[in-house]
Order: sequence, then structure tokens, then C-alpha cells
Amino acid sequence: MFEYVFPAIRGVQAGREYYVTMCPLRLIPRLFVFDEEELVPEMRAQRSLNKARIPEMTRYILDNSDSYVFSALTASVDAEVDFEPIGSGGGPADRVGTLKIPMSAKFVINDGQHRRAAIQQALVDNPELGDESIAIVMFLDVGLDRCQQMFADLNRYAIRPSKSIGVLYDHRDEMSAIAKLVIFRSTFFNDLTELETSNLAARSRKLFTLSAFYNADKALLEGVEPDSLERRVDLATEFWHLVADQFPEWHQVHNRQVSAGEIRRDFIHSHGIVLHALGKVGNSLLVAKKPPVTWQRTLGKLRDLDWHRANATTWEGRAILGGKVSKSAANVLLTTAAIRTALGMPLPPEEQRAEDAFNRGEK
Repeated sequence: MFEYVFPAIRGVQAGREYYVTMCPLRLIPRLFVFDEEELVPEMRAQRSLNKARIPEMTRYILDNSDSYVFSALTASVDAEVDFEPIGSGGGPADRVGTLKIPMSAKFVINDGQHRRAAIQQALVDNPELGDESIAIVMFLDVGLDRCQQMFADLNRYAIRPSKSIGVLYDHRDEMSAIAKLVIFRSTFFNDLTELETSNLAARSRKLFTLSAFYNADKALLEGVEPDSLERRVDLATEFWHLVADQFPEWHQVHNRQVSAGEIRRDFIHSHGIVLHALGKVGNSLLVAKKPPVTWQRTLGKLRDLDWHRANATTWEGRAILGGKVSKSAANVLLTTAAIRTALGMPLPPEEQRAEDAFNRGEK
């Protein structure tokens, strides 16, 4: 009988043996065949593959071939396996050995199907990755019900980290670096920006989130000085400080004269959608290559807008829907259009179309 032979460590969870092993990437597509897409959900051990996620994950591997990190795959095998320890007597050597699995066995991924698909695609573009390996936690298959329960249990407490902490810990993405540098180099914004979460608690003394600044800086610097990180940081820093000068309430929070919660409750100007819209407005100033000294004249008109959330005439249907702040792409466009109009700036075609539809009563 032909067998796969893997070095492995044997462990026990809930009274059942499982194994941890390493598998060359080139074997991953061959071992783990995903052919259940035509089955109804109740007959599958996994959710259906979201193919839209694969190109981005593949690009991550290929673009970071010297630093990518993939966590272990979790799989089940539906065959009798043979584990041969290198020692005996109950010591550590009893848990380390060789795992033999018949080649006729069927492997099912319980967690990691998208990583498997990305690995498969990456190998097409860079076959040299095939000699690298990935850890696999392997359980013995005890039927569809058990596999489905494993999937449910493995994902029961999985929580996607906030975008803010993703930006904080991302040292590859240049825009993440810019957003952080703009904040860290500013006593004012560093004091008022929440770095870890993307939703501010009612009692938080922060006005902004790092993720909101990331989106705003991305809009602000689109197509601007792409070859100079320091220049982009300087431009963004100067822009946001000029913006801050137009909002006395921000400075009142910084000076502990009023709570951040009160400002967020009563005004719209510190919310992510307005930062994003201000970034888009600022981008027009930067792309036009107007000197920063002229920005003051334009941005000074921000003081003329009524930024109260209660100002439904201006913000309802744009930044606010039914009294709640909305951050959809359509709302960003309409909010940007309102600010741009107040500043006496022409609307780009996309915003003009959104504005026309809004004025016709179309949602």
C-alpha cells in the first residue's frame, strides 16, 4: 500500500488524538481537493469558497515571498493512520514520530480553504514556493457531522481584528505608514486618535480612529507625490492641521474643555465620513498644485458650514440617514459634494451625478 509519510507530533484534545505536521506547499493542492461546491450546504464540511478573496491572498504571497506568514491549515483525514513514535516510555520522544497515511485517504480542510486556494494559485506563478512548507493540524475524520461541528467550533470565537489595529501593525502598506506618521508626529492628533479600535465608545476621550485617518489620507493623497513618502507625510500633516484650525470644538476636546463624546454626539465633523470627504476635497487642492498658503483661504470656509448633527437640512441623506451616521460610498460622495459646494469648488462628474440624483429625490 502506498502511503504519505509525514514527520509529526502527536497530541490529544477532548480525548482524541490529533497530529501536527509540516507539508510542502507543492503537495497542498494535491492532498486537499475542494470539489464540494455543487453540494448543498448541509452536505458540506465547509462553507463555499469565496473566489473573490483568492487573488488578493495570492498576491500577498507572491509580493512578500521573503516575509509572508500563513497560519496552519486544519484538516481531517478519513483513513486509518499509523503513527510511529521515535521513542517509548511516555516521554517526549513518545509524542514525536512519523505519521503514515494511505494515499487513498481523503483529506478535508476544516479551516483554511482560502489559504489552500491561494497557495495553489501562487504555485502557478512561482513554482519555487513548492519547496516551502505549511503547518497542518490533522484530525481523524469521524464523519460529516463531526467535520461540520469542527468548522463551527473553530470559527465560533473568531473575530476579525479592527481595521485600526490592522493599520497600526501593518509595516508593509505605505498608506498605513503615512497615516501613522501623520498622527505620531502631531501632539494634537496623537492625543485625539484611537489606535486600536475602529468604533469609539461613548465615554472615549478620542475624537478620531486610526482607520478613519487611513481612509482620509488615502483619499487625500491619491495620485499625489507617489515617489516620496516624506513629502506625502508633510503634505498630509499640513493639510490636517489647517483643517483642525477650522474646528474650535476639536481644540476644546484637546484642551479638556469639553468631552469628546459630547462633540461626537452633537457634531458631524469628527466622524469618519467627514474626514474621508475632507480628504477628497483636499486631494483637489493637492492635485491642482496650489501652494499650501492658499489652502487656508479655501478651508477657512469650513467654518461657515453648520456641522451640527441636528442640521438635517444639510446632512440628512448625505452623512446621516434616519439620524444615524452612514459611511457608505454613496454617502461619502454626497457629503463631499456638500462640503465642496460650501467651499465654492466645482464638483467632479461623479459627485455631480450623485448630487443631481439626490436633488431629484433618487436614493
